[in-house]
Amino acid sequence: MASSELYAPLFIEKHLHVFPEGQFCAEMDGQIVGSATNLIVSLKPQYRQHSWHDIVGYDNLTAHDPNGDSLYADDIVTSSSYRRRGIGTALMSARKQICIKNGLRRIIGGGRLSNYSLYGDQMSPDEYANLVASKILIDPVLSFQLKNQFKYIKILPNYILDRRSLNFATFIEWIRPHIFH
Repeated sequence: MASSELYAPLFIEKHLHVFPEGQFCAEMDGQIVGSATNLIVSLKPQYRQHSWHDIVGYDNLTAHDPNGDSLYADDIVTSSSYRRRGIGTALMSARKQICIKNGLRRIIGGGRLSNYSLYGDQMSPDEYANLVASKILIDPVLSFQLKNQFKYIKILPNYILDRRSLNFATFIEWIRPHIFH
């Protein structure tokens, strides 16, 4: 999410309507302090270019496909006063569990390059993302995703209108581990 505050209830309600078991909230001290919204999708080809609006269907969530093979990590947000307490990691773990429970192949998403505007005149977004992946630079979003075992696949230009990322995001992926019985 572009801002540091939680989504409006209507946004989460729309997600609850199409995929209730795929939405998560974190509560502390009697208040909601974090959330993760998700959809099931099929991307053809599997790493195709897309924007956030392509996936959320301009608020209609039309890309949700219960027969899809991928959990799309629409968004994850933690209230600014509750960050660095493991809430985001717990929400990511819940995503992994829903992926496994539903027999999905992977989790994918587009992650804003939230500090790219500080470097945009010095390097390409791909160079920036690779420096973050190499732990030379820190980006709050991409570094968090990498810490949670996601892999950087490629850059998504014009992903979402956002000054801090200069509208760029990373296509990220977590492959469900094979479970042998």
